[in-house]
Amino acid sequence: MSSKKTILHIINYLGRGGAEVMLVKVLKELKEYNNIVVTLNPENHFGEEFKCDLYYCLNMGSFVRFPFAVFKLRKFIRKHKIDLIHSHLFSATLVARFATPANIPLITTIHTNVSISNDYKKWYLTLLKSISYKMHKSIIVGVSSEVLEQYFIYLKYKPYKKYLLYTFTDVKEIENLQTPANKINEGVFTLIAIGALRYPKNHHYLIKAFEALKNDNFELHIYGVGVLQNELQQAINNSGVRVILKGEVKNAGRLIPQYNLYVMSSEFEGFSLSVLEAMAMQTPMLLSDIPSFREQCADTAIFFDLKDTTDFVSKLKKLASNKLLQSEIAAAAKQRVINNFTLQHHMEGLRKIYTETLNNK
Repeated sequence: MSSKKTILHIINYLGRGGAEVMLVKVLKELKEYNNIVVTLNPENHFGEEFKCDLYYCLNMGSFVRFPFAVFKLRKFIRKHKIDLIHSHLFSATLVARFATPANIPLITTIHTNVSISNDYKKWYLTLLKSISYKMHKSIIVGVSSEVLEQYFIYLKYKPYKKYLLYTFTDVKEIENLQTPANKINEGVFTLIAIGALRYPKNHHYLIKAFEALKNDNFELHIYGVGVLQNELQQAINNSGVRVILKGEVKNAGRLIPQYNLYVMSSEFEGFSLSVLEAMAMQTPMLLSDIPSFREQCADTAIFFDLKDTTDFVSKLKKLASNKLLQSEIAAAAKQRVINNFTLQHHMEGLRKIYTETLNNK
């Protein structure tokens, strides 16, 4: 009989978002535990890269089946003698809170700013969330100080236990990547943006900004898919800007070094994995001026005003004309990752949280 403690990790599904990428990488490191992964739905974009000791899908489908998912998870927890449960993302956390017995500790990682997230704006979901929070003493982990602070302010929850644990990037893996030496379009100053084509990423801002750059030697490539794809493509067609939607590419982060500049215009972020990748790949960055980007990058990026596209345009031109500035901020960004946001930093913090939680069980 194994003496290892058993951790159940629950998440909505295994798409290629920041929370999912983080979980898949963490599971490879947590060999001192038995790791069971439960998803609400079966979608898996990782294939054989995703490894755990046991996988189970609740097949919840729509939220109408929420009570059935809770019942199935509660039964599964009893059967497998779980020592600790770690939940990620809104729906999975809601199911976990209603299903987890009071004697089993529950850790929840908050990946986004809840005061802006649409999930938290539906009154019936927020009500369920509030009820479930009072039912079970949840240990809250925030991926940034902003995320952690806003969680308790917005929901008016009294903290039980809370931890700050930054998202990470695997610097060693990035350094081993075989990336082309040449830029993707020699002679043109090319920008890359990575992110789902949905509201928070704010790609409409970039398209509008590029209307002022039609006669300049700039081109933007956006990697990702989402509900706004047709709308964004129509805006590009109507304005005639040099912006290309590249669709979804597996491990799009590996393409970053082929571009002159990484750009992100998000209205809000938790703690961006693709920004960490750009930092680790020593690519200069032009980012929206939001708290999480400031926390993440400090003075290793150039920030633009989301209320003024002319600010973006002027800073882009200044950055493109100054190779020394590009190299200085890029080198500083990589060093900031090495000092603060590596896989090793994250695993050290996570193991500490798990150990303290299990010892106080």
